[in-house]
Amino acid sequence: MATADDVRRIALGLPGAIEKLAWGMPTFRLAEGGRIFASLDDDDRVMGVKCPQEDREELIAAEPDKFFLREGHDDHYAWMRVRLSALEDDDELYAVLLDSWRQAAPRKLLDAHPELAPPKR
Repeated sequence: MATADDVRRIALGLPGAIEKLAWGMPTFRLAEGGRIFASLDDDDRVMGVKCPQEDREELIAAEPDKFFLREGHDDHYAWMRVRLSALEDDDELYAVLLDSWRQAAPRKLLDAHPELAPPKR
């Protein structure tokens, strides 16, 4: 089971990542540009991550115990929630955070870290 400390450790290990308190919750964002790629909810049991709106429904339908939307908040944004207790291990947490980081990272940062580039389709 992933914890808030695991989220913090992995998120801050990604290039250019910083932690900043916003709305009373820890957010993880890119130092350059300030784009948020993850946040912890106030109970430290759920994190928010970037996710294209067209992908959310499929993820939520496939694993509703893991992925969900916070109604009235995530509806119109490329964002979804992840229950930390439902993540299998650090590898899965890393994969979710890396995917979110990739969506927030500017091209310059992605180019500087080709080892983190998304797989070619």
